[in-house]
Amino acid sequence: EDYAKGSSYLVWTVIAAFVLVSVGITLFLLANRTSPVAAAEVTQVWAHAVHTINTPMDASGVQSAGEVFNQVLVFANVRIRNQSSEPNVLKELLSNVTLDDGIHSSYAATATDYARIFVAYPELSGLRGKSLVRNEVIAPGQVAGGMIVSAFHVSKEEWTARKDLSFTVQLKFHPDLTIVPSVPIVEQ
Repeated sequence: EDYAKGSSYLVWTVIAAFVLVSVGITLFLLANRTSPVAAAEVTQVWAHAVHTINTPMDASGVQSAGEVFNQVLVFANVRIRNQSSEPNVLKELLSNVTLDDGIHSSYAATATDYARIFVAYPELSGLRGKSLVRNEVIAPGQVAGGMIVSAFHVSKEEWTARKDLSFTVQLKFHPDLTIVPSVPIVEQ
């Protein structure tokens, strides 16, 4: 009986120590928590299926068999907000689509290629806007925004059967941001 006489103090001491350590760890984690360096959103998405039949000619003017070329152009209006106290540099932009055979990724067109798309497809001129460019420096607290376009070599049927669409924003020296658009995809 003498050995068990003071054991209730030991139980209360262990419980108090556990509570104090838990509170200390929680306060430490909250004090050292950092917000992400940037946030991004997709405000609009359009998809345009292109079906091209190419009938090439050889040097003597003989027409060869036609080649069928299918692709889907994906236009997105993207905004990136710098939430850090340092400038962020936009490294790369990708569009990702999940199809039956896996994930397909496509880099966004450069500013020069972006302008050429509207020459090749004048019916898309209504989608033309300021393009989002690589290596753009986003000052602390500022927002960079613009249009991007990516191309996927899939048929319209494969595009329609997609499982997912997302966008990846790569910033220099920081983790990638993956954005799943919350807006519907408008078929053009």
